[in-house]
Amino acid sequence: MASNYHNFFDFNRYAVVGHSAIKPFPLLSYRGLKRLGKQALAVDPSARQIDGDPAYPDFSALPEPVEAVIIEAPRTDTKDWVARAAEAGIKHVWIHMGQDTPEASALAKQHGINLRTGSCAVMYLKPGLSYHSIHQMIMKALGKY
Repeated sequence: MASNYHNFFDFNRYAVVGHSAIKPFPLLSYRGLKRLGKQALAVDPSARQIDGDPAYPDFSALPEPVEAVIIEAPRTDTKDWVARAAEAGIKHVWIHMGQDTPEASALAKQHGINLRTGSCAVMYLKPGLSYHSIHQMIMKALGKY
């Protein structure tokens, strides 16, 4: 049976949130979704383009609704992005490992969002041998994959 982490990739339309003025945009997640044949939309309030594609300042600016979102913005912004996801009706959110906060988790629970935290989405998106596959083996050994 697939885990909640695996089920996250059952959707077709995703937003990937970053803030490239503060830290590099999460291209591995963005490109990984596209490589799986998913529609990935870049949400970055500090960029007009990501990887040659349009970037949108927030969820309300997207050309169509998304089913799920990966948040890899600075930790200080995580709660605000979860609130924006709730406002947009997004029910599946993955907060990149180390970027989650108790406030963001509580807000997600309050709004019925299926939240994934404590892990890196790239482990599920990047096939082959890499430091992400090593991370994947460790998480499997710990029963957290």
